[in-house]
Amino acid sequence: MIQIREARSPDLPALGRLFDEYRQFYKLPTDADRATEYITARLAAGDSFVLVAADESEQLLGFTQLYPTWCSLLAGPVYVLYDLYVPPRARRRGVARALLEAAADRARRDGKLRMTLSTAKTNVNAQALYESLGWERDDEFYVYNLNQP
Repeated sequence: MIQIREARSPDLPALGRLFDEYRQFYKLPTDADRATEYITARLAAGDSFVLVAADESEQLLGFTQLYPTWCSLLAGPVYVLYDLYVPPRARRRGVARALLEAAADRARRDGKLRMTLSTAKTNVNAQALYESLGWERDDEFYVYNLNQP
């Protein structure tokens, strides 16, 4: 049985390790301390909220992090689903689907007009999941980034 709930302080050590694994998935070097500090700071500041998936023994099976922001074109509030990660040992069990459904429920409850996410072009498994849940790929706009030194 998978339980989806908001992350709590006792989750931080395990959540930090999962966040570090997530960053490694995107080819960043491991840095568990930095990952844990980052996620701890986000929760403490209330900049984002994190939903975790846990099994019956409270072992974390994955997480998603949402950031509240505004959309000028919609003239209202939205969530950016910036992070979603399920480690290999917990995949193919419906964890990511449950996290995405819980995030969508939260967005509706919070009055968000839309949720937005991006994923690697090569992450075809995730793309298939998103599309099966009604997410639509944006083929109209390109995304640009400007990294600061």
